Amino acid sequence: ETLGRGLAQLHAAGAPRFGAFGADPAEPLRIGPLELPNGPAASWAELYAEHRLLPTAGIAADRGALDATGVAAVERVCHRLPELAGPAEPPARLHGDLWSGNVLADRAGRPHLIDPAAHGGHREVDLAMLRLFGSPSDRLLAAYEEANPLAPGHADRIALWQLFPLLVHAALFGGHYGASATAAARQYL
Repeated sequence: ETLGRGLAQLHAAGAPRFGAFGADPAEPLRIGPLELPNGPAASWAELYAEHRLLPTAGIAADRGALDATGVAAVERVCHRLPELAGPAEPPARLHGDLWSGNVLADRAGRPHLIDPAAHGGHREVDLAMLRLFGSPSDRLLAAYEEANPLAPGHADRIALWQLFPLLVHAALFGGHYGASATAAARQYL
């Protein structure tokens, strides 16, 4: 519950823009050895398509981890992203790499977040990432919703927001991640 309320507060703090903040937007976003464009973008849908999904799909394809069918599916999702992304929201301050391995508890059981990739984005992204490599508790999600209710249809967008980390994992590690990214993209075609 504490983590859910804390995430809601983090997201509600907002961000000055979509994408990186506190840094030169001309500097690429670095994820391990990957370099992606950083912005600026007028909307989350634009940033997510042009600066996250399309470049990462290209890298994954160049590395043989995403086939032409997968690339085409990602491109079609990007074309539809303005309608798929849900209601427009202001930039939320995101952790950016929120999975169970980046959530620690102190001796009193209080949660602490580590290893952030902070940026301005859609707040549903952190929650979707948390679900990708584990399952957040119902209490966490209920506490989040109580503090900062999500827009209608948020559950339908989970795989949409998981598409980027799946593409990153495809580009970095290959294996089944390319097929998982393709399957996630196909849900929105």
